[in-house]
Amino acid sequence: MVKLLHSEACSSIWFNLAGDVRIGDTTIPGGVVVLPVAKVAAQVSLAPESQLAGVRFQPAIGYGLIRQHFDRPTVLTRDPAHLPGLLALFSSLKICHDNVTRVRTLQSWASNNFRLTQLIPGALQQALDCMKDDTEPGALSRHLDISQRHVERLFKHWMEMTPKQYQRILRVKRAINYIREHASVNLAEVAHQFGFSDQAHMTREFRAIAGTTPGKV
Repeated sequence: MVKLLHSEACSSIWFNLAGDVRIGDTTIPGGVVVLPVAKVAAQVSLAPESQLAGVRFQPAIGYGLIRQHFDRPTVLTRDPAHLPGLLALFSSLKICHDNVTRVRTLQSWASNNFRLTQLIPGALQQALDCMKDDTEPGALSRHLDISQRHVERLFKHWMEMTPKQYQRILRVKRAINYIREHASVNLAEVAHQFGFSDQAHMTREFRAIAGTTPGKV
């Protein structure tokens, strides 16, 4: 089975329970594996009999919980201080017999261990909310009580990217969702609606970030 893992500026924790799992040409070892912030899409391949579970975090949340960035899929050998019980969770997932039980096990662990209140700086959360409302990256400081330079530092420290790069990812994600909901839509109109300079620009951004083209979504 091959699936496209979209970017979305998210990070993930995977539990490779059994079998051969790959991201592109990289083999994912068995165990608790932290994935880096997803800036571009990747092909995920699962061989027959593979068993994979995981949690995908919204932008900046993964770093807020683990307090460390990773540049490649990395096996955890001990629980991060801010996220206890991961290795025990892996053992529990290993003995689950079906996906429904695995999802329930993940939900139970999350409800007992996630403390998301004020997990990331308020200014960063406000900046992310502003960008969801289509605020341009260069105008964020007008909506926040901090300088544009400080906004840039927050994005770099917590998300390993600039506000502009996050805007590109967000724009492609929105366009993908829209095209999926409106199968017969005119792509030139989509490009204009979501702020691309033209359809060719949208196609280039899709290839660079989503690993596909608008016509193949």
